[in-house]
Amino acid sequence: MKKLEQFDRLVEAFGKIPGVGKKSAIKYAYYVALQDPFFGLNLAHTIENSIQNLKHCIICSGISQNEICDICSDINRNSSIICVVESPKDILTIEDSNSFDGLYFVFNDINSVGNLKDMISKFNSKELIFAFSPSINSDGIMLYIEDQLKELGISFTKIAQGIPTGVSLENVDMLSLTKAIKDRKEL
Repeated sequence: MKKLEQFDRLVEAFGKIPGVGKKSAIKYAYYVALQDPFFGLNLAHTIENSIQNLKHCIICSGISQNEICDICSDINRNSSIICVVESPKDILTIEDSNSFDGLYFVFNDINSVGNLKDMISKFNSKELIFAFSPSINSDGIMLYIEDQLKELGISFTKIAQGIPTGVSLENVDMLSLTKAIKDRKEL
């Protein structure tokens, strides 16, 4: 069978999306090109518009359609608390939980400390909550940030870690189990 260049390029494009394997890429390519081409055109248009209109907030580095995102510009948010995350996607996850009403800051690299310091001053924040994935690297980053900002007199906390609800102990990894026992709370 002769190669289908256009289809192969479309499969290759879908295959570059993190988490999409070859079978899924073929399924997506077939769907958007042949099964529902109207959806495919709509998807292409939506992607183009998103690329043109989405950017990083100049304050927190979250996802925004404006220079300053809706969260940073919302006067009803609790600006005394800033949740430091690893990725703008983490902001979306936390927002979906409806469990936090403060501000966010995406910590990209060591150079972000100055921007974080500026944000703390701008909003007169009193607490930083670290919401990083548990790892030795994350612990090091938290210690570094705390060391760099200790003169500001703010408190530093991190999200709780441990055993997810509904998971039996035999299915919990050792790091999570160890942290859950170490960080136990009084009833």
